[in-house]
Amino acid sequence: MRLETRWALVRFLITFLSLFPGWMLFTWSLDPGSLVAGIVSSLVVAWFTYSIFVDESEAARRAHLPRPHYFIVYLVVLVFNMYVASFQVLWQILRGKINPGIVHFRTRLKTDIARVALTSSITLTPGTITLDLTDDHLVVHWLDARTTHSRYAGELIKGIYEKLLRRIWL
Repeated sequence: MRLETRWALVRFLITFLSLFPGWMLFTWSLDPGSLVAGIVSSLVVAWFTYSIFVDESEAARRAHLPRPHYFIVYLVVLVFNMYVASFQVLWQILRGKINPGIVHFRTRLKTDIARVALTSSITLTPGTITLDLTDDHLVVHWLDARTTHSRYAGELIKGIYEKLLRRIWL
């Protein structure tokens, strides 16, 4: 089997293995009919989209499959930060001290999926919304803009997310 064919097969399997658990989560059913429908639809969608879903140049297996133990820690940290940030935003609103601003900064994450996870995490955290992601450059609207210095703002907003995401997706 040629190397390109093997890599296409791996990309197809990664796509299928990403879609089928999503089907299981959305249907929340172990009914045989539901499982067969999920497998068939995931196979069909994976067949037509694997070349889009997994880029041919991203050859590293770790670029797509997260390390589970770091991923669980990341989710716990994300949920905790979401709660803390929601109370901080509430406190700022009650005090009437809101200092909105738009900041630009870079990320050191190498893979697209890690960058998208970072931007989603920033957006899920109350008080920040990612406006744009271009390569490694992020534009974020920040409700409590403490600084306009790019590097410092990036460190405050990214927090521990970037460090954990670097461990999840190499």
